[in-house]
Amino acid sequence: MLASEIIKRPIITEKSMLLVEEQNKYTFSVDKRANKVQIKKAVEELFNVKVVKVNVINTTPKKKRVGQHQGFKPELTKAIVTLAKDSKIEIFAA
Repeated sequence: MLASEIIKRPIITEKSMLLVEEQNKYTFSVDKRANKVQIKKAVEELFNVKVVKVNVINTTPKKKRVGQHQGFKPELTKAIVTLAKDSKIEIFAA
């Protein structure tokens, strides 16, 4: 898999931005077939940074309903990537 196929998009929420400011951890939505080693290589290749640690979270699809209609929220895989102290990703800077 290519690095651009592994990393789908950054996840920008209040909680993820606090992780960026306080602990230098960045959150991405990733392909569910990718493992930690592939995610680490993809982030280092795309953003030219040094990755220290990768944590992966697999979310299950949750049942939702609106009136008569029911369905599921999508299944997601998130990766929380810890960078070295001198590394920084500029897309998260606002």
